[in-house]
Amino acid sequence: MKIKILAISLIAIFVYAACDSGQTYAPKPTTYYRITLPDKSYQTYDTTALGITFEYPTTSTVVMKKDIPSVKWIDILYPEYNGVIFLSYKKLKTPASLAMEVDTAYQLLKLHFQKSSGVEEQSYNNPEEKVFANTWRLKGQQVASTFQFWATDSVKNFVRGAVYINSTPNYDSLEPVINYIQDDARHILETLKWK
Repeated sequence: MKIKILAISLIAIFVYAACDSGQTYAPKPTTYYRITLPDKSYQTYDTTALGITFEYPTTSTVVMKKDIPSVKWIDILYPEYNGVIFLSYKKLKTPASLAMEVDTAYQLLKLHFQKSSGVEEQSYNNPEEKVFANTWRLKGQQVASTFQFWATDSVKNFVRGAVYINSTPNYDSLEPVINYIQDDARHILETLKWK
C-alpha cells in the first residue's frame, strides 16, 4: 500500500514538474490572410450600347446586366476578391431628369449612413471632357458599399457607381482589397468620356 502511494506521489511530482515550465500562457493574437494584389493595368471599355467609354482593370471582367434604351447596368467583377463595381448609365431627357437622378443617388447613398462612422465627399470636375462628378468614401466596419460616385455632363448623360465586397465585413483584413477596388473606381471616373 505504501509503495502504491509512493509511486502515485512520484508520478504526480513528475507530471507537475513536466507541465510547470514557469511560463504563463498567452493566447496568440488574431491574424489575417495575406492578400497579394496584382499590379494595375487598364483597358478601354467601349461598346455601341453605351454613350460612354472608360478604362477598367485587366484583372476584372465586365458584364452588361441590363441593356434597355432607358438604362444600362454594368458590373465590373473581381472574382478573385469577391468584389464588384456596379455602374448604371442613363440617358437624360430633361433637366428635371438630372435632378431626379442626383436625388436618387443621394437617397441610395443615405441608406449606408446608418452603418458608417464617417463620410469623405469630394467633387471631381474635368471641364475638358465635360465630366462633373461627386465621390463618397464611407468608413466603418459595417458599411456595405465603401465607395460611391455619380457623374454627368449636365445635359444628356448620367452615370452612378458603387463598390461592394461580397463578404462579411472585417475592415482590417479587407482594407487592402477595398482600397484597391476604390482606386479602380476612381480610375473609371477619371477616364470617363461621353460619346
